[in-house]
Amino acid sequence: MCGIAGWIEKDSKMVERGERLKAISESLERRGPDENGIYINGDAALIHRRLVVIDRENGKQPMSARHRDKTCVIVYNGELYNTSELREELRADGYHFRGHSDTEVVLKAYMKYGTRCGEKLNGIFAFAVFDTRERSLFLCRDKIGVKPLFFYEYAGGLIFGSEIKALLQSGIVRPVINEQGLNEIFFLGPARTPGCGIFKGVKELLPGESALYKDGVLKRQTYFKIEAKEHTDSETETLEKTRFLLTDAVERQLVSDVPLCMLLSGGLDSSVIVKTASQYNRARKLGKPVTYSVEYSGNSLYFTKSKFQPNRDDEYIKLMSKDAGTRHTEVLIDNTLLADALYESVEARDLPGYVDVDASLLMFCREIKRDYTVALSGECADELFGGYPWYFNRDILFEDCFPWSRSQDVRRSILRSGVLPRGEEYVRQRYLDTVKRAPKLPSDSEEDARMREMFFLNFYWFMQCLLERKDRCSMFSGLEVRVPFCDYRLVEYAYNMPWKLKAWGGREKGIVRKAFEDVLPEKIAWRKKSPYPKTHNPVYFEECAKRVRLILKKNNILTALLNKKAVEEIIEHPERVKEPWYGQLMQAPQILAYIIELDYWFDKYKVEIEPEVW
Repeated sequence: MCGIAGWIEKDSKMVERGERLKAISESLERRGPDENGIYINGDAALIHRRLVVIDRENGKQPMSARHRDKTCVIVYNGELYNTSELREELRADGYHFRGHSDTEVVLKAYMKYGTRCGEKLNGIFAFAVFDTRERSLFLCRDKIGVKPLFFYEYAGGLIFGSEIKALLQSGIVRPVINEQGLNEIFFLGPARTPGCGIFKGVKELLPGESALYKDGVLKRQTYFKIEAKEHTDSETETLEKTRFLLTDAVERQLVSDVPLCMLLSGGLDSSVIVKTASQYNRARKLGKPVTYSVEYSGNSLYFTKSKFQPNRDDEYIKLMSKDAGTRHTEVLIDNTLLADALYESVEARDLPGYVDVDASLLMFCREIKRDYTVALSGECADELFGGYPWYFNRDILFEDCFPWSRSQDVRRSILRSGVLPRGEEYVRQRYLDTVKRAPKLPSDSEEDARMREMFFLNFYWFMQCLLERKDRCSMFSGLEVRVPFCDYRLVEYAYNMPWKLKAWGGREKGIVRKAFEDVLPEKIAWRKKSPYPKTHNPVYFEECAKRVRLILKKNNILTALLNKKAVEEIIEHPERVKEPWYGQLMQAPQILAYIIELDYWFDKYKVEIEPEVW
C-alpha cells in the first residue's frame, strides 16, 4: 500500500510549487515510508509515497509507460488480486512488462481499456493516471471502497490525495466547515455520507467510481454497482460457492514479497481466514502462519457480559491458534495510553472517529508493524452476511432509520439550544437517500426487500466507516491490511442470496458457518458474534472524564457548541446513557472520548466554521 496525491491546474507551472508539493508528499509519509517520488509535467504533478510489498526494483512510482504513440504515468495505492490473469491478457495484445508489480499491470490496463479499466480489476486500490498527450487525468477507486481517494475541484484546477491532510497542504483547500459538515460530525459521526469529505468542497470518489479530468472539466462515472439478480443456486450450490469464493479471496491475498500475518479474534470471520491460510501454507510447505490479537489491561477483572459482547475472546483465540497451528502474539494495551492515543487517531483519520476502537487499532497495528508489513483481517463479513443483532430483531429491522443510530437524543442533548436545528432532518434524508438506491426484484418477499435495503445501509455506511478506520489506523504505521471478505465477487453473491439461506439455521452469518463448519472447531464455527473488543477498565472512563472536564473550562469553538451541563451529566451518571452514540459499543466513555477528539480536531486542524452557521 502507499499514499498518492496530485495536482493539475490549467496554464500553471507546477515546478514553481515545489515546496507545496514537498509538503503534500511529507503529509503522506506514514502511508509510504519506504520510497517517494514526484513527477512534474507542465501544469500537472503526481506524488507517490511507497510502502514496498511486491517487486521493490520494478515497482517504483510514479511509473511511466509508452505503448505505440501513447505515454501515461501512474501513481497507485493498492493490491491487485488478479494480476497474473490480467498480465497474460495484456501480453496477448502486445504489451510488455519489465517486472511483476501490479502497478505496471494497472497502468497498462488503463492504456488498453481506458476509462473502463476498473471493470477488469479485482483488488483494493485507488490510482491516478496522467496521459501526456491528452493532458488528461484519470482517477479510480476500487469497487468496494477499501482504499480512499479524496479530491477538491476549483476554477481551473483539481487536487487529489489518499487523505484529506494532503489536500490541506496545497494551500488551496482550507479547513472550513459549514452546516452540512457540522451535521455530519455531530449527527452522523463517526460515519460520513458517501462521498462527503466534511471540509467545504472536499469530496471522495464513491466505491466503484472513476473520474476523468480534462480541459478543466471533471466527469465522474460509476463503473461498478451492486445489482439485484435472481439467486438460482440450490442450498448445496450456495454453500459450495460461498466457500469457494471466500477461500479463493483469501488465497489470492496471501501473495506478498514481505512478511505477512493475520489478525485473530477467535470469532468466525478471522478464524475462517486463519484456517484457510493454514491449509494453504501446509500444502505449499510454507511454515506456520503468524497471528495477532488485542486485549486491554484489566479486562479479565472488569469485563461485563452484554447481549452485544457475550464473552471474552481469549479462550477462543487459544483454541483457534492451536487448531490452525499458528505462532500467536497477544498485544496488551494500557488504558491510559489508550486515552493518549485518541489524539493520534484523529491525525490518522483527519476527523473525529471511532474513538477508543480507532485508538486501540492504531496501537495494535504499530506493534504488528515491528515485524510485519502485511496483515489479513476478517472485516466486513457482518455487513455482507447479516452478522449484527439488528438483522434478527424485527422491531428494529423494519424501523425506518439507521439501525446503529436509531435515536439522535443523546447527540442533541450535548448541543446548546438552537445549534444545528435541522440535524435530525439531515440524518433522516441521508437514510432515505440510501434505501431508495437499493435495487430490488418484483419477486422479493417483504423480508428480502428489506434485507436488500439493510445491505445497502450497512454497505455504504457502517462498512465504509469500518474500512476507513482500518485503512487510516493501519497505514498510519505503514502496515497494509487486506480484507478478503471485500472481494467484489463475494459482495455481489451475498447481495442476491435469499435471507433464509444467508441466515442458515436462523443464525447470524449462518451460510458462512455452515460452509466452513467441517474445517473449524465446532465451538468456533457456531460461536455467537462478538464485536471488536473494547476496554471495560474504569481507568479509561476516569481518564476521559478528567480530560473532558478540562475541555469544558475552555472558551473555544467546541465549547460554544456544547451544552456543558449535559456533558457533565454524562460524566456524573454514565449509566443513564441508554442508546449507543453509534453502533453497539459507543456509550458514555466513548461519547466523552468523542468530545476529546472533537476538541483536538478543531484545534489541530485550525477548523473554521462559516459565519452563517452561527
